[in-house]
Amino acid sequence: MSFSGIMSRLQGQPESYDKKAKYKFGRTLGAGTYGVVREAEGPTGKVAVKIILKKNVKGNERMVYDELQMLQRLKHPHIVKFVDWFESRDKFYIVTELATGGELFERICEQGKFTEKDASQTIKQVLHAVDYLHKNEVVHRDLKPENLLYVTRDPDSEVVLADFGIAKTLDKKEESLQTMAGSFGYAAPEIMDRKGHGKPADMWSMGVITYTLLCGYSPFRSENLRDLLEECTTGSVVFHERYWKDVSNDAKDFIMHLILPEPEKRWTSEEALGHIWLSGKTATDHDLLPEIRRAREARAKLKHAILAVSLKKRIAALKADESDSDEMGDAEEGIPAVGGEKKLNVLREKVKDGAVFREVVLGAVRDKRAKEEAAAAEEQEMEEARKRSQSQSHQ
Repeated sequence: MSFSGIMSRLQGQPESYDKKAKYKFGRTLGAGTYGVVREAEGPTGKVAVKIILKKNVKGNERMVYDELQMLQRLKHPHIVKFVDWFESRDKFYIVTELATGGELFERICEQGKFTEKDASQTIKQVLHAVDYLHKNEVVHRDLKPENLLYVTRDPDSEVVLADFGIAKTLDKKEESLQTMAGSFGYAAPEIMDRKGHGKPADMWSMGVITYTLLCGYSPFRSENLRDLLEECTTGSVVFHERYWKDVSNDAKDFIMHLILPEPEKRWTSEEALGHIWLSGKTATDHDLLPEIRRAREARAKLKHAILAVSLKKRIAALKADESDSDEMGDAEEGIPAVGGEKKLNVLREKVKDGAVFREVVLGAVRDKRAKEEAAAAEEQEMEEARKRSQSQSHQ
């Protein structure tokens, strides 16, 4: 055993902790309830490292081990690759492939052109990944554009599906999953209504992603969970003439087979893959980029300030919980600076279309409320897990 290994044992560190010395941590990529995701340089090159505080998953460690087990067995060209894992006295570290090509909409907005045909092939790649998951009895439960990443900056780079933190493997004994999951605006109605869910929930999300990819805005506009649930279950999907007149009928047909309130009526991943729109033969060469860029850039500038503040607060809370290093402190330094009120005023001046700015503001409200509702749901789930753990220990 090396000297560093001996010192780690003396300090009460797990055996796998020696691996940590092989990684040099860099910028912060994101933060959540349980920890942060940071870029790092390791033996295989640049990677993404998810750092989870054990204190935050106490009594529910099974969740971390399930994610590890799942990542290790999933091998598909459109799913982010698992690299390694290790742990310290008070943290878990999950190392995965670092997709450097950017998030889906970020990458699209950087391009000179993005046609309906391009969109059909992008959705086809993601759907192949979802089909692979479903055939392996895995439900992702958090499909959204932010979890669709390009592997590299190369023009021919393909999309990979990331973030399996709340993905679940279906137990043969249970017909559906019951816990709250997903992201506001993309979660299926049966998840929001806590009626139990499974693979069809992912297909609903695929429908919402496809709709948003083809026009730049969401098919649903509600600002809170209750109103959104009502809109998803009682309303119908509208294809506004101004934005959809040049989009093919096959694209709309594909969406309408997925955004259905009744889970049993939605197409499965296998059925969806057989739709002619994904072949690209009927998709048009209409350039979607102007409308996508117009809607996304306006919202992104305001959202940046909100998310940066939220990220700093989240890391500050995690930092207060850690005990053996300054990783969370370093993570805080990696967050981009937040612009002041002056920058927001400049944004308001630039956005001349009142409807666009209203959509930006409503989007920011939805993001804030979604985070609050998600946090409350996670707290409830954690509390239930702790109670189950305590109950089992007394038996």
